[in-house]
Amino acid sequence: MTQQRAADPVEAQGGAGPIARLRRHPVYRRLLMAVAAGLLIYVSFPPRTCWYLAPVGVALLTLVVREPGRLRAGFGYGFVAGLAFFLPLLPWTGIYVGPVPWLALSAACAVYLGVFGLLVRLVGALPGWPLWAAMMWTLAEWLRSVFPFGGFPWGRLAFGQGDGWYLPLAQLAGAPGVSFAVALTGTAAVALVVRVAEASVPDRRKSGWRIGIGFAATVVVAVPVAGLLLRAALPAPDAGDRSITVAAIQGSVPRLGLDFNAQRRAVLDNHVHRTGELAREVAAGRAPAPDVVIWPENSSDIDPLRNADAYAEITEAAREIHAPILVGAVLVNSDDTTTNSVIVWDGATGPGERHDKKIIQPFGEYLPMRGVFRHFSEYADRAGYFVPGHGDGVVHTQPAGGGDPIAIGVATCYEVAFDRAFEQALHAGAQVLTVPTNNATFGDSDMTYQQLAMSRIRAVEHGRAVVVSATTGVSAIITADGVVRQQTPKLVPAALEARIPLRDTSTLATRLGSWPEWVISGFAVLVAGAAAIRRRT
Repeated sequence: MTQQRAADPVEAQGGAGPIARLRRHPVYRRLLMAVAAGLLIYVSFPPRTCWYLAPVGVALLTLVVREPGRLRAGFGYGFVAGLAFFLPLLPWTGIYVGPVPWLALSAACAVYLGVFGLLVRLVGALPGWPLWAAMMWTLAEWLRSVFPFGGFPWGRLAFGQGDGWYLPLAQLAGAPGVSFAVALTGTAAVALVVRVAEASVPDRRKSGWRIGIGFAATVVVAVPVAGLLLRAALPAPDAGDRSITVAAIQGSVPRLGLDFNAQRRAVLDNHVHRTGELAREVAAGRAPAPDVVIWPENSSDIDPLRNADAYAEITEAAREIHAPILVGAVLVNSDDTTTNSVIVWDGATGPGERHDKKIIQPFGEYLPMRGVFRHFSEYADRAGYFVPGHGDGVVHTQPAGGGDPIAIGVATCYEVAFDRAFEQALHAGAQVLTVPTNNATFGDSDMTYQQLAMSRIRAVEHGRAVVVSATTGVSAIITADGVVRQQTPKLVPAALEARIPLRDTSTLATRLGSWPEWVISGFAVLVAGAAAIRRRT
């Protein structure tokens, strides 16, 4: 005979376990969903290749913040999702300076996901709300890209799509267009789920529910498939007006950390030495002769325009390789400020054209409000005194084998995250792009892979090959279809060589520039304003 267990009074009241508590307290459930949404978006970023989780994360967050209620609740859930996303994405910012900068930056970035949550709650009851909600994501990303201190675009949805179906969309509307497409897929997926749920309950079924389900399903499927189909429109990797052989040198550094440049001579010597090894391989016929050699950012932290030894060492390296070298150098100005520069260095004529980094990193290359922040951190006075440069972001080199000059667009390290860096270079005639970067100050972290993904987006956005040269890796050769043709391991001296095409044609994204983002963001402001007025009446 089976003995029946007496009912537990606690269970009769709904139980006392965590699942039961979540059922009784929807706020906890929504907070958990917000955290899950942020983590899903994080996992979609490099070095992982789970790009498809980004729209899922957006969908889950939209489902949470769209529920009717106070706007501040929408902000709060969005902020929590932002913390779950940015905290694991940005720990490299605090590797050598402690957790305070990392936590502060993550919290500041999370505010913008809070703004997204607030705006979605505001427009969530409007007809066509999935489109408006996706626009709110674009608006939030744009705001984060410009404010404060010039903005911080790191972590845009587009930068996690290097391996995904959405990548080819960059040739139409750039990184903002890719982010918008990912967000729209997520918001439309929520609309589909809501419509299906309503249709399953006859009392809640709304008129036109079949049309609503069909439209939402079409958007969810059509947007990523459109990206997949557009892959055929990407330029062939070797197609161009003419080709050159380019070499990227990764000299590595004596040690990682903020004081990597304490042995500045060793860093310069490493790059000279690795260039010399390549020159000997070329002389022996084991490697092709390069038309141009690209060294990374900070490959010469000794100002070669002031230091005769550095000047002579770089000149000799250029003579030995028989090609101009793009040298990443720190130059000291007459007022003791510094510029982070890329100089075209010829073995016969010495230094020529240069690109002075225009978008410099706050709290690293310079410190805003230095007098205030030095009271909060002992590292404040270790921030640099760099000043931004000017110009169009293009330098010209004469190919080693002769012929027309090569127009090279340069975005140094941090600059590659900003749309306007390469945008200006393309309008100035850049035929190939390069990203000289120094990742030694961020240790053996995911930062270098996140930055490499940005370079892949830029390659497709502008239809140009991109050469990434990093002090400690990852250096890479990226073709115009966003494929990483070659890459180095981290933390070892290495050299890459490839034959890449030069192009003069422009993608639609290059021609449109920032207009798609401005139009979407402007429309988002108008819709949010109309929704706010409607809410008050």
